[in-house]
Parts: sequence; C-alpha cells; structure tokens
Amino acid sequence: MANVRGTHSGLCGRLGIPNGRERKSRPAGGTAGKWLFLAAMIFLAQAALTQGKPQVTTVDPMSGKVNDSVTLTGENLGKESVSNVFLSDDNTDFKATVVEQAGGKIVLKVPQVKPGDYHVSIQVGDKIFILPLRFKVQ
Repeated sequence: MANVRGTHSGLCGRLGIPNGRERKSRPAGGTAGKWLFLAAMIFLAQAALTQGKPQVTTVDPMSGKVNDSVTLTGENLGKESVSNVFLSDDNTDFKATVVEQAGGKIVLKVPQVKPGDYHVSIQVGDKIFILPLRFKVQ
C-alpha cells in the first residue's frame, strides 16, 4: 500500500471534509463570548469608579436637638474623602461641627437651625452631595 500525502485522505478527502491539520480555527467565544467580555469590562469599570467613593448608609439617631451628637456610618468617610457635613433644606446648607471622623463613621453636632426635616449632605472636594437620608431637628 502506498503512502499518499495530500490535504485530504480517505473517506474525509472524498467527501470534501478537511482533515485535522487543515481545520480553520474560529475566534474563541464567538459573539456571545464578546458580549460577555464587554459586560464584564463594564462591571469592572463601574466597580473601580465606585471604589473610594464616600457612602453614608445610616444616621443615628434620626432626630434630635441643636448641639446633639449624631453619628453617620458608611464607607470612605475619612478626612481625605469628606471635608464637611451639612444639614440641608431646600435653600441652604447648614454646616455641622465634626467631632470625630474616621473611614467608617462621622460624629457631628447638630448645627443651629430651626426645627424641621433636613437632608444630610457631605462635601467631597468642591461639591456638596445631598444624600437621601433625613434628619429631623426637634
């Protein structure tokens, strides 16, 4: 029997099916893989952007009087991130006195304001962010 070299051999060659050496490779993952990769990159980009961003999760207590101590807890609340804390109404931001500040909490004194409901606001850089958390001054 003669040894025949060629690109196709045996039944596969006669049927036009390429042998293993001639198989064309496809990009791994196809279209679905590309979308999965894109989604993963977007998720990682969002995680990188939110990392280090100050977040206040609780206000304790949620009501009090002028000069009472109030504790804000959350993440990235250190002096390098948050420069001031305010109680804000629809028109004005009233600066609170910060008594203690660390990465996970800020203790402040309620500023001299009239009784009412106020948003808690934090200053990050030159911007003041009004948070969805409320404090009631009695």
